[in-house]
Parts: sequence; C-alpha cells; structure tokens
Amino acid sequence: MPDDDPLGPLDPHFAEQFRRDDRRPAGQLYLVSPLEVGGSFADRLRRALAAGPVAAFQFRVKGLDQHEAARLAEPLQRICADADVAFIVNDSVALAKRLGADGVHLGQADGSIREARATLGPSVQIGATCHASRHLAMEAGEAGADYVAFGAFYPTVTKVVDHHAEPVLLSWWATMFELPCVAIGGITPANAAPLVAAGADFVAVSGAVWAGDEAAAVRAFGAVLSG
Repeated sequence: MPDDDPLGPLDPHFAEQFRRDDRRPAGQLYLVSPLEVGGSFADRLRRALAAGPVAAFQFRVKGLDQHEAARLAEPLQRICADADVAFIVNDSVALAKRLGADGVHLGQADGSIREARATLGPSVQIGATCHASRHLAMEAGEAGADYVAFGAFYPTVTKVVDHHAEPVLLSWWATMFELPCVAIGGITPANAAPLVAAGADFVAVSGAVWAGDEAAAVRAFGAVLSG
C-alpha cells in the first residue's frame, strides 16, 4: 500500500521529464545478506564479491544476541574489507560500534540518526529506511543520514512489505537532493534498469542473488548497472 506522505501524492508525469544527471555516478550494487549467514555463506560472499562491482554489503540477521551476531559478522567483515566493499550493519548501532563497521542502516523503529551519529562518529555511513515517504526521507537527510532507502518497488519474499514505492519517487528525490538514494524490494537483473534510469544511486538486492548462483547474479546486475 502507498504511504500516507504529508506532502501528498507525486505527479506521475514528473518522471516523464526526468533525465538522470550525468554528474551522478552510475548505479551501484548494494548486497543485503540472507538471514542465514553461517555454514558456507562466507564462501558464497567471497564468490559474489569477486564476480563484479559491489559497493556495499549489509549484514542483516534477526533474533540473535549481539555476541552471536558478532561471531557471524566478523569473517564476513574481513571478506568485505579485502574486497574494498563497505560493511553495513542492519538495525543495531551497538553491533556496528562493536565491530567498527563502515556503516549502519536504521529502520524507522531502530532509533535516532542523530544519536547513532553521536555514538558512531562522523565517518560512519548511516542509512535510513524511508519506505515511500518524501517526508521521512527529508527528515532523515536533515538528521544527518548519508543515504535514504525507498521501497519496496516490486513484490518480494525477503520480508513482509507494507509500503510500495513508485519509480517517480526516485526521480523526484534525485532532482531535489544530492543525497544518494537506494532502491530496494524485489529487484532483479530483469527489472533493475528502470529504477536506475529513474534516479536510484544504488539498488539493494538479496533474494535475487542468494536464491541461486550468486556469482552469475552479480555479473548480471553488473551488466545492467554499467549499461
């Protein structure tokens, strides 16, 4: 369902006038982990990162205490560091601080961006989930977020979707603000191109990579994003 944005609905014709600014970098791939990251996952991550350009990897696990989460995260963090890929922790400022992570991604219920900045310092990347709301995204930017994430753009089985975003939202954001935006939700190599054309700086993907051959999927995304 669409968000109730205090700014009201966007004119759908806005997207027709949008042209991606050539000064903005090309779209980049942002990998999100599956919930199960034990066992052979470290090898899968290594293969994925070797297959093509990846800007960031988000460590997303649920229901684990911080000690167990850190145990699972540390080898993955080393793999990302070796590949020069940003290691982002989902939800937990405390875990991000413990690991010395490159960043943290906060949902709307995961605490204050300003408090996260005070805890983690000026150089850590802070991202914010903004669903389909321009209002939430502007608030996040004002609070000091380094990027905002919009979605879901397509149906996804990775998580329950309560918010549906339209590509015109990316066009509006990219026109109005320099702050990078991430598109998320059901994105595959087959449907990513319109989101990049609409203004997404990053496409965040999980199931499209981890549900099959991760190296082939990263190569497929690379071909779309570089085109």
